[in-house]
Amino acid sequence: MLSVIIPASNEESYIGPCLAALFASKPVPGGAEAIVVANSCRDATAARAQAMAGAAQAAGWGFQVLDLAQGGKPNALNAGDRVAQGDTRAYLDADVIVSPAVMAELAQALATAAPRYAGATPRIPRAKSAITRAYARFWQRLPFAQSTAPGFGLFAVNAAGRARWGAFPALISDDTFVRLQFTPEERVQVASPYDWPMIEGFAALTRVRRRQDAGVAEIDRLYPGLLSREGKARLTKARLAALALQDPAGFVTYATVSLAVRLGKSGGWTRGR
Repeated sequence: MLSVIIPASNEESYIGPCLAALFASKPVPGGAEAIVVANSCRDATAARAQAMAGAAQAAGWGFQVLDLAQGGKPNALNAGDRVAQGDTRAYLDADVIVSPAVMAELAQALATAAPRYAGATPRIPRAKSAITRAYARFWQRLPFAQSTAPGFGLFAVNAAGRARWGAFPALISDDTFVRLQFTPEERVQVASPYDWPMIEGFAALTRVRRRQDAGVAEIDRLYPGLLSREGKARLTKARLAALALQDPAGFVTYATVSLAVRLGKSGGWTRGR
């Protein structure tokens, strides 16, 4: 069975469409369940998730909603893991929209005794903000975004892969931590896409980028050597210059956000959208 764990904090506008897309999935070999972990919500996230119980039943999915008073994404992930029944686990952000074949393809890719990490093919929907559109256009051409199964918004592991770590540690970047438990050869990406929205506007992009950079630095500090497993291509000066020539506006936007990140201070956890 595939267990899909969805941490959700104040996601009342997103959790319904996320679950509707999930329950519209093609049949998953061995069956599937979804576990929404509403954590420290001040809105109707839990109620709107629970309202999807009928859709889950009609689709043949197991379904439960945990409503936790305590906040924190790692805590939510651990709570979902504790009640999950499937040996194969997928971790899905509440604002992600999966296409119909994603979950079945992930389950098939992970149907092996060897440790495996899998992701689908990410797409960034067109943003309302011109700044975000330019930033996203350039960002998607960078080595990390082009690497196999980058993992933002959605990643999955089989039983042997999940055994690589215990509880989720209290880290900023849970997805990076999990991804780096695996060598590049152990990561696979399925062809079907999912939509991962990027946050809107310059100030918000700067906050999120600062948080992302802080998350990578935190992993490097607490787990020395783990980043060596990244395996992405190096962004050389020549490659950066070529990308800048292809998209000058995108490059200027990306560079300006990067400069603002360096000049500011980390403000802690910020959602990616």
